[in-house]
Amino acid sequence: MYFQRSCTDRLIFLLSEQLTEINIASAWVIALNPRTLALRLTALSQWHAHQGFADPTSTPTVRKTLAGVARTHGRPKKKAKALPIEDLELIVARLADISTLKASHDSALLQVGFFGGFRRSELVGIKVEHVLWRREGIEIALPRSKTDQTGEGITKAIPYSDGPCCPAKALRAWLDAAGIAAGPVFRSVTKWGKAAGIALAVGSVNTVLADCATLAQLDYVPDLSSHSLRRGMATSAHRAGADFRDIKKQGGWRHDGTVQGYIEEAGLFEENAAGSLLRSRIKPT
Repeated sequence: MYFQRSCTDRLIFLLSEQLTEINIASAWVIALNPRTLALRLTALSQWHAHQGFADPTSTPTVRKTLAGVARTHGRPKKKAKALPIEDLELIVARLADISTLKASHDSALLQVGFFGGFRRSELVGIKVEHVLWRREGIEIALPRSKTDQTGEGITKAIPYSDGPCCPAKALRAWLDAAGIAAGPVFRSVTKWGKAAGIALAVGSVNTVLADCATLAQLDYVPDLSSHSLRRGMATSAHRAGADFRDIKKQGGWRHDGTVQGYIEEAGLFEENAAGSLLRSRIKPT
C-alpha cells in the first residue's frame, strides 16, 4: 500500500487526520498529479472502511487541503490522441506491403480494436470461440467487460467492407495464416515467425500501435496509446454521420458525457464560432 511503511516485522499505518494532511501537503504534492493523489486517498478511505476504522480522509480539513493542492498544483489531464480513420488506413496499407505473420497480426489487431471500439483488456481477451462469422460480417461476444461486471455479456458487430479497411477479412487472414482454430485470437509472434500459444499481453497493444504508427511515419506517436483506437472510432464515426447512440453502443460507454466529449473533439473546427466568422468575411470572387 502507499500508506504504510515497514518497521521490523510490523506495519505502521498513517491513520490520523494530521498525518494524512502532512502526506498530502509534503512530498506527494511534488511527486503526484492531483488526480492520482485523489485516487490514492480514495484507496486509503476504502481500506479504512473495510477494516472498520474511522476514515482519516473524510474530514473537512483534509478535503480542504486536497482542494488547495488541486488549485495550486493542478495540471491538464493527459489524453491519448485519437487515431483518425485516415491514419489507420495508412497503417493498414503499410502493413499490407509487408508479407510477414506479425504484419498480418498487427493489422487485424488494430482494425478489430478500432472498429470494435474495444478496450485493450477486451481486445486481448477475445477468443476464437467468441467470434461468430455471419454473411454481413462478424459478431464478437464478450463474456465480460468493464461495463458488464455481472457477466451477462455484450456483443459487438463489425460489418464486411470493400474499403481500405476490413476488420473481418483482416481477422480471417491472420487466423488462417497463424493456424489458430481455438483459444486466444491475438498472440505475440515469436522470432521464428510462429504464433505463441498464449494471449497477447495487455500492455503489448500500446507497443503494437506505436510500432505501426512509426512504420506509417505518423508524427504524433508519443501521444498514442491503446485508447487512441476507441477515441478514433468515436471521433471518426461522428464525422461520418454516425448516430450518438450507435457510437456509445459500439464503444460500450456507460456515460453520455464521455461520448459527448469525443463528439465535441471531432467537431472542434467544424462546429466553430470563429470559423463561421472567418468564413463570413471571405469576399466572393
